[in-house]
Amino acid sequence: MGKTPPKQDTSKTLHGSKTLHGRHTSMAGSSAIMTAPKRAMVLAAGLGTRMRPFNGQLPKPLVEVGGKALIDYALDRLAEQGVERAVVNVHHLADQIERHLAGRKRPSIVIADERSELLGTGGSVVKALPLLGSGPFFHINSDTIWIDGVKPNLGRLAAAFDPERMDALLLVAPTASSIGYAGRGDFAMAPDGRLTRRGEREVVPFVYAGAAILTPAFLTGAPAGPSSMSPLFDRAADAGRLYGLRLEGVWMHVGTPEAIKAAEDAILESVA
Repeated sequence: MGKTPPKQDTSKTLHGSKTLHGRHTSMAGSSAIMTAPKRAMVLAAGLGTRMRPFNGQLPKPLVEVGGKALIDYALDRLAEQGVERAVVNVHHLADQIERHLAGRKRPSIVIADERSELLGTGGSVVKALPLLGSGPFFHINSDTIWIDGVKPNLGRLAAAFDPERMDALLLVAPTASSIGYAGRGDFAMAPDGRLTRRGEREVVPFVYAGAAILTPAFLTGAPAGPSSMSPLFDRAADAGRLYGLRLEGVWMHVGTPEAIKAAEDAILESVA
């Protein structure tokens, strides 16, 4: 990154995973993969302001839906795909998240500590790159939840990923059939899967479902410190290297306490 020596790295390791110290100093290019990524970044540092009735005392990733914490849905799916290491960033009510994850064996958890400074969706991944390796990795929001179709969507994402053509492959859900979502969408998708960001006055049919495969090349030139990932999506889309995969099943937007009941009803209906 060409920066001056950083402050002390505060990443922690649970269950014996090796933690690398210091900031990443170069952005490696993408490399072809024959199997699903073995490492993942799980975003769990947000303030969750719309969940205030819960997270005055409870961080959003630990809010339960159907008797299970939101973050465990994400981590269980990663474990099912053979992910060996998940880097989880923490900030808001971080001690609770660390305690919750302390007993987890699969995947192995590495804590990226952002207590002193919330780094945002972009900066958190830049800081975590040394822990994620030189190849593509899963990137998943800790509060995203969906009901899979016939095949697991993370497995479909890994099978569809092509590092020769893509810097990022996003799991996207149709806005019309998603539960708890009332927005105007995030992306339009071409027949070949390339994504275009929604214009300011547009309505588009797909919403980002909170899961992706990214390459280190996607983050080339991204600044250290707090930053958003949104400009990186724009850059990849402009270069024709931002792709989407339509989610099979039902995506649920659990953004408010009221949305929990709708998500729980959908889960119960899916197993009835």
